[in-house]
Amino acid sequence: MKTWKAKWICGAEFSGLEPRNVFHKELQESTLPPHREELKNYHMLVRKTFAMREKPTQAYLDITADDYYKLYINERFVSQGPAPGYHFAYNYNRLDVSGFLFEGENVIAVHVYYQGLINRVWNSGDYRQGMIAELHADGETVLSTDVSWKQHRAEEFTSKEMFGYGTQFVEDIDSRLKISDWKRLDYNDENWQDSIEASSDDYTFVRQETAQLSVYDLAPQMVEKLETGRYLVDFGHEITGKFSLEACGENGQTVEIMYGEELNADGDAADSKVRHQMRCNCNYKDQWILSGGQDVLEQYDYKAFRYVEVVGPEEALHPESFRAIVRHYPFDETSCVFQSSNPLLNDIWEICKNGIKYGTQEVFVDCPSREKGQYLGDATVTAPSHAYLTGDLRMYKKCLKDFAASTFICPGMMICAPGSFMQEIADFSLQFPLQLLNYYKHSGDVEFLKEMLPVAEGIIEYFKKYQRADGLIENVSEKWNLVDWPDNLRDGYDFDLSVGNGKGCHNVLNAFFCGAVNTVDEIRECVGLKRGGKFEALKKAYIRAFYRTEVKLFVDAEASKHTALHSNALPLFYGLVPDEAIPSVVALIREKRLACGVYFSYFVLKGLAKSGEYDLVYDLITSTDEHSWANMLREGATTCFEAWGKEQKWNTSLCHPWASAPISVLIEDIAGIRPKTPGWGEISFEPHIPKTLTNLRIEFETVSGRVRLESSC
Repeated sequence: MKTWKAKWICGAEFSGLEPRNVFHKELQESTLPPHREELKNYHMLVRKTFAMREKPTQAYLDITADDYYKLYINERFVSQGPAPGYHFAYNYNRLDVSGFLFEGENVIAVHVYYQGLINRVWNSGDYRQGMIAELHADGETVLSTDVSWKQHRAEEFTSKEMFGYGTQFVEDIDSRLKISDWKRLDYNDENWQDSIEASSDDYTFVRQETAQLSVYDLAPQMVEKLETGRYLVDFGHEITGKFSLEACGENGQTVEIMYGEELNADGDAADSKVRHQMRCNCNYKDQWILSGGQDVLEQYDYKAFRYVEVVGPEEALHPESFRAIVRHYPFDETSCVFQSSNPLLNDIWEICKNGIKYGTQEVFVDCPSREKGQYLGDATVTAPSHAYLTGDLRMYKKCLKDFAASTFICPGMMICAPGSFMQEIADFSLQFPLQLLNYYKHSGDVEFLKEMLPVAEGIIEYFKKYQRADGLIENVSEKWNLVDWPDNLRDGYDFDLSVGNGKGCHNVLNAFFCGAVNTVDEIRECVGLKRGGKFEALKKAYIRAFYRTEVKLFVDAEASKHTALHSNALPLFYGLVPDEAIPSVVALIREKRLACGVYFSYFVLKGLAKSGEYDLVYDLITSTDEHSWANMLREGATTCFEAWGKEQKWNTSLCHPWASAPISVLIEDIAGIRPKTPGWGEISFEPHIPKTLTNLRIEFETVSGRVRLESSC
């Protein structure tokens, strides 16, 4: 644990405010009074000038902020962060700043943001605000935050309007209120306030293990002048970041910036060519007021978009300055290579890859538009996909640690972490052991497996209070029973799944419970412990409750006669199907195909693969049905969607990494490449490449080196 010489400094308005406890069980009403409105969307500028006797050989800066910072040294952007975390395990960043410092006078400038909203993005809304930093050069502590650092509240961010699920604020900016040169060494800050040392500091800081975000400029693929003072900008594919431009107009003139994932159809009654009122419940329409001088649009937060429409005074706009500032977790395009003789399969891989690329920010986000938070169930699909695409397991490990940390709220785990939005889904909690075991197979990190085993066992222990005499769980009403999402893609699942209900005993939740019990036993074996010995009896109880010998299929609930895809694919995935019933369960899936959501397709495909049905797996991945990745491509996808098509969900996001199941399925089940021993010390190779796939090339990084496959026939 780091011992800081520096002091936590906060905005003057936050001085003396006690932290608010924003954490509670989802169905337990919060008793907190409303958050002070004037402290929401709070932008604080902090700066400090200092002298260096000589240019350092080595220098690093330890820094963090709540909720977030953007760091500049001598007017150059350095980095931003931290990754979100709970206050008792709050991330700080160690940044190499050797190349940013000079002999003589220097200036550090930090733009600190406190959002003040209860949502999935940060642990905000708790009045914990401010920053801490220490500069170390050539073995000495050169600079630490204290009351001598100057601060000023940035006033140009004027909007109080929100969008998404209270995810972020509209970024209306009034450049007449902006201090444009505050990052400069020669800026006169004598009228700024001295910083305030926080009266309450209850943080425990941990060094962030994941990498800093990649932040870079991207030029448009196309800029079209629609009419005088109106431009359409196309970046060619979905990205995450913000738009930047320069303008020089009269004082008070306005420019509108409208972002979108798609264009409005011809003939639509709309105020723009770009569909800024997006399907995913985000209205990406910002107003920029010009100062009368040379202005640069500098928004703070990020959006998910492909198109931008700019409307303003023609003489003020500089179209040659249009660009995006893209941000995402570092992603080396050469780390993982996939090429095949099937153009459709290549395109499916590409949209899944891009969904992971742009959907991995400081965490694995549900989507980079509406929620912008990390969901536990999504990680079953997204985490292994990211591992194969990048060879970087740090984000996977952080994800597991984030959800493990959430057990201070509920031992059965929260499913959105580490944000301040309280949500619980039983199906997702029961997938944590599966994710942990999969991480171990990739990493070989047995010490981490030992550390996390009590967390996984704690989840099983939590659900024991819902167990009946035969071991199955029922009446799980404290957490939402999801099955699949959206609800219209549950294949008619015959059980009341309304939030807070969960009354009775139903199939999918018990399949997840049986699978979790068995997986925890596998983990125990991996660390040298005996199995718990409960799984076989539990499996028999599951079969007695839901298996119908007359049709050799599983029903949705004990009193139901309906056989949903989910009720049969999930027991196939977890090895709960009697041998005699495997052909009939496979036949049901062959008939129903992907009558599920994109998230659940992972279990369908993997369950079929475990049963040796590789041709059907490949057929479903490359299907051109309405429920298919091909359908996303038909509808213009450049990143995988939240649902199979834009109209299949009422608020579909067009970048949703949980649809990336083909990545791990193609590598593990079609190419047949798996770690035979944890950490890829030995490789299992059992290919099931269809004859129609005449060429296939796969390369990816593991902790033990690069794996290459080339197949041709």
